[in-house]
Amino acid sequence: MKRFATLLLLVFWAFSGAVQGQLLTRDVDPQQLIDDARKTVNEMARHPDYEVLLDDLRTAKGVLIFPRVIRGGFFVGGSGGLGVFMAWDEARGDYSPVAFYSLGSVSLGVQFGGEVAEVVIVARTQNAVDSLFATAFRLGGDASVAAGPVGAGRSATVAADFLSYARSQGAYVGMSLEGSRLRIRDDFNEAYYGEKLRPVHIIEGRRVDNPGTHALRADLAGFRQAPAAPARPEEAAPDVMPPQGFEPAEPGSGGLTIEELDAENI
Repeated sequence: MKRFATLLLLVFWAFSGAVQGQLLTRDVDPQQLIDDARKTVNEMARHPDYEVLLDDLRTAKGVLIFPRVIRGGFFVGGSGGLGVFMAWDEARGDYSPVAFYSLGSVSLGVQFGGEVAEVVIVARTQNAVDSLFATAFRLGGDASVAAGPVGAGRSATVAADFLSYARSQGAYVGMSLEGSRLRIRDDFNEAYYGEKLRPVHIIEGRRVDNPGTHALRADLAGFRQAPAAPARPEEAAPDVMPPQGFEPAEPGSGGLTIEELDAENI
């Protein structure tokens, strides 16, 4: 049994190394990724089941958005996707230009099928923002992460650096990001801005800008002025019913295949 497990790991590592060279040439348009991120955060923040996400966006130190995260596989399961990060600048009163990141996690075990989800991760502390300047780090290790509550009202005080919110059209409900790896995508940053830059140069130094980011940043800034949801006492009658016939939007670009996400974590 131990020999089988060892052989499986060796095959996995060898396969991951073989596809590593393909990661930087995937056909994903950075601007489309930004546009899809805008659609994702707007639809999730305005949905009645995610009113706590809207509360968190009012005080966020930064926001990570992954429009398309793929989860699942056979023997090697995990999740992976491409996304963008922006930090709130209190002095300027706006959000920074975007920096590109990939999200990946790998777990060994028998898993079947795959799921596609949209994920929004709210950075709630300065430690969370600072941790994103490292080349790669693990959620739950370098910074704490917790799943954001879904539904009306927060059930308990959450002290995590990051809160994650996920929405899926498939059978998989919720997504634990404990142990997931966030990695800076220097290749996408260079492709989008036309020069080699680290996130600290983009986020804090403001060395570059691109008009293609302005709509997303304006929307996120607008959430900070959105009125807070009224308290809902248990004895009070329910407010206006949620809109009928709501269907989640088709997740956009930026997903990693199971082969790609394996390489992200080696």
